[in-house]
Amino acid sequence: MSTTTIRLEDELKARINAAARQAGTTAHAFILDALTRTVEQVELDNAFHALADERWARLRATGRTVAWDDAQAYLTARARGRPARKPPARTGGKPARAAG
Repeated sequence: MSTTTIRLEDELKARINAAARQAGTTAHAFILDALTRTVEQVELDNAFHALADERWARLRATGRTVAWDDAQAYLTARARGRPARKPPARTGGKPARAAG
């Protein structure tokens, strides 16, 4: 385990100490928790943006989308615990057709 030194303004240090007392922990544990949560949030944000970029690239490459009304009906059914079929993707504003 390594050690890192940070400089805190007196007011912030006092606020950290007060918040740590209210949380029933030490200032050290409080700071570690805050740092851990911040790092995890940045990692989640980065993963979310990477997934969004990947999906946007796929949409741009294929042009396939789902109509909002269809997506909304699907999501509403799922949120209510009802089974629902995923809506078909379409290209160029026309419903996708199954080969046949």
